[in-house]
Amino acid sequence: DHKSAQLEITLTSSWPVRQPRPVQTRLAPIEPLITGTRIIDTFFPVAKGGSAIIPGGFGTGKTVIEHSLARWADTDVVVYVGCGERGNEMTEVLEEFPTLEDPRTGAQLMERTVLIANTSNMPVAARVASIYTGITIAEYYRDMGYDVLLLSDSTSRWGEALREISSRLEEMPGEEGFPAYLGARLSEFYERSGRIICMGNLTGTDRRRRSGSVSIVGAISPPGGDFSEPMTQNSMRVVGTFWALEYDLSRRRHFPAISWIRSFSLYNFCDWYTNKVADDWADLTGEAMTLLQREVELLEIVQLVGPDALAEADRAVLTVARMLREDFLQQSAYHQVDRFCTLEKTYWMLKAIMDFYFRTQSALEKQVSLIQITSLPVLSDIARMKELEVKGAEISIKVIMDRVRFSFAELGVD
Repeated sequence: DHKSAQLEITLTSSWPVRQPRPVQTRLAPIEPLITGTRIIDTFFPVAKGGSAIIPGGFGTGKTVIEHSLARWADTDVVVYVGCGERGNEMTEVLEEFPTLEDPRTGAQLMERTVLIANTSNMPVAARVASIYTGITIAEYYRDMGYDVLLLSDSTSRWGEALREISSRLEEMPGEEGFPAYLGARLSEFYERSGRIICMGNLTGTDRRRRSGSVSIVGAISPPGGDFSEPMTQNSMRVVGTFWALEYDLSRRRHFPAISWIRSFSLYNFCDWYTNKVADDWADLTGEAMTLLQREVELLEIVQLVGPDALAEADRAVLTVARMLREDFLQQSAYHQVDRFCTLEKTYWMLKAIMDFYFRTQSALEKQVSLIQITSLPVLSDIARMKELEVKGAEISIKVIMDRVRFSFAELGVD
């Protein structure tokens, strides 16, 4: 400069990992993070720049869900933190991701992935540092204007490290031996997610503000799948989306094993879905969730008195709810087509199933037996909707809906 001072310019950036990087402005979460997983995008969405947790016992599919999010979620950069996991799991990620194709660019998935490996035999202080290192790297790319997804597997090991460090420091223990400040540490971590206006402007002729986001998804491994333990409860209080995994669903090979009864999302994207997908999105999803909740109530009655004691209308609810579970919510992470589902295809699949349910109600009112309805050949077409190619899926599903209408017309139902 004019004072003949020298400024050293390096290719490195230093930042204390426990301190959040500064932002210009924080923006409201107005857009969902599209994941391609139907149960998430339909019933329990997470915001782009939001936070979610995946609690579940051993073998319920936490790692597979996170791998699926890393590949298909609508983000530019993925930061995968293996916090206290087994070495073979870290090795699997390191070997598998370079072989996977990034659907956004066609390059290797590893080219936009940052992997922070902390295995269970490393010091507990390193385990704590891995979490903060991951979120700081995510903020670094966020400040460049990217949408970043941070995956932590698993935050339970981080909590155990905090407990051990607190014990060695002889601090007053809290619930189940965890430090009394566990909830505060979790809040500080998840609050570093968000959608923001970055510091500074773009250079050149484009002077618009840069915006970026960090979305955090943390896996939790509660002992014995007990969601009442401190890590799950304290995390649940500060995140916006809760994807509860169930042993019963995983044993039935139902993937993803996300419980539609225990899960929730605090984000409201009705206006966004209405503008981007369809006007009746909120109505369809609300009616479908009501059916699934009604199924739980009816199954309790069936266990007491048997299925024959139910009226045909209630048995029709069980039939359509089973279609929702098996033909819509269940999704294969390894199927060439079903591993990713666009919002448009998701909408038309749900619309076809709910259209079948409404026509079933009309048929039962006209004294058509449920056996006649469940014997219709078009049911097999509905079951195969998930295998339809994304391109042209809307037209194919509309053809199936026409077949449903013709089938009910033959039964005397308009």
